[in-house]
Amino acid sequence: MPRAAANTLRETFVPLVLIAGDTLTTFAGLALGYWLRYASPLAPSSGNGIFIPVPDATFARYLPLLLVGVALLLGAFTQFGLYDSRLLLRRYQSLNAILKGSAFWLAAYLGVSLVLRFDPPISRLFVLIAFVCVVALLYAWRTLAYTLVTRGPLLDRLRRRAVLLGWNDDARALATEMARDPAHPFALAGVVTLTGDTSAPFTPPSVPAAASSPVLALGPVSDLSAILARESADLLIITRLDLPRAEVRRIVETCERAYVEWKVVPGAFDIFLSGLRLQTIGHIPVLGVEELAINRLFNRALKRAFDLLGALVGLVLSAPLVLLLAALIKRESPAGPVFFRQTRVGSGHRPFTLYKLRSMAPDADTTDAAQQSTARTDPRLLRIGAWMRRWNLDELPQFWNVLRGDMSLVGPRPERPYHVEQLAYAIPHYLPRHVVKPGMTGWAQVNGLRGDSDLAARAQHDIYYIENWSVWLDVQITLLTFVRWRSENAY
Repeated sequence: MPRAAANTLRETFVPLVLIAGDTLTTFAGLALGYWLRYASPLAPSSGNGIFIPVPDATFARYLPLLLVGVALLLGAFTQFGLYDSRLLLRRYQSLNAILKGSAFWLAAYLGVSLVLRFDPPISRLFVLIAFVCVVALLYAWRTLAYTLVTRGPLLDRLRRRAVLLGWNDDARALATEMARDPAHPFALAGVVTLTGDTSAPFTPPSVPAAASSPVLALGPVSDLSAILARESADLLIITRLDLPRAEVRRIVETCERAYVEWKVVPGAFDIFLSGLRLQTIGHIPVLGVEELAINRLFNRALKRAFDLLGALVGLVLSAPLVLLLAALIKRESPAGPVFFRQTRVGSGHRPFTLYKLRSMAPDADTTDAAQQSTARTDPRLLRIGAWMRRWNLDELPQFWNVLRGDMSLVGPRPERPYHVEQLAYAIPHYLPRHVVKPGMTGWAQVNGLRGDSDLAARAQHDIYYIENWSVWLDVQITLLTFVRWRSENAY
């Protein structure tokens, strides 16, 4: 497809379809909230309702308020970037924007209802119910839309064509990242070679690009203009910074003439890239990492409040289940304790005692020192223990760790001191995980990286979480934890 047609599809048509779907879904969520509040068996008109009646709250009279609610929600979604074309294939970032926009609407709608007198009056309970309905229906609709887009012929037309300039470790990592996800927003066309590239791991032009690196060699940088036109490129990523200034200027001018976006990989920085800021010392510009958002005082207080509320609710709701599981553990293995305690490494590399429901034989810890994760067929596992681990129920006592302040609801999973020391040498940038409190769940876990999984990928996801933290990301991860409660890699 010509690039102009692909751009129209990506920049205009699909966003308009999503806006139309969001509009209908949002109205359906508000209407469902109205029905639950005023017309369902819970409503006063049913005779046995439990809600406080609101006079003359007919659907016809409430309809203008519902339409105002739809307009406010769509405005909030737009403000938080939901319809940015860069989010079309970013499922979880879109969910993040939906949560932010819905929370903003909730606060705005409640605030307006307190200041202005509506006729009929807006029930605050209706607003809360409608908020839950809207988020749930939008999540279902967006999941359906994402599935249809990523499993059909539309996907290739929505992905941006990317070309790498230069081949090195950064380029190899980018190629692997793009190939890992079949629905990645960028499709790698290949690499333009530079003098002094570290290697040339390219497949012949007659062979399709591999599922991971090596990738296609598109030609030398001297042919850049023709390559960009031939490949219908949308983006050029410069992976090397050791180029002469005149050469960089020529490359940038070539991209400008071809209307191709260009980006540079800052090779001096491997982590916390979102914290990079351009500052000046005197009149000299310098690029460096500023304070992470997750470590700012207000954000730490906000995260702690979120943790305290979640830990208290979690302890109360899980108490009956913990008692039942404790009885089953004692029935199968009466010799050992119900709770299992183990030293883990927390924030600032400080050790703390982590609590779990015991899932193995009483003396399992004496033979577990060097094992990173438990095998599926481990003979030390109790029958009830294997089931608890599959559903992550053995970790319920960690709500107590969160309440104590040793852990957070969301964060990198904590490891034992021995493994931390080993992994610090084996995995680049592993130790920065400990600049924040460990969590009961995390970005790596909701992406399937739990138990017997790629440790380097888990560390990368943890670093991503730390440098991109927001309260909305914590809410998103918490919701995804319940959606993906069962783990395939936990034994």
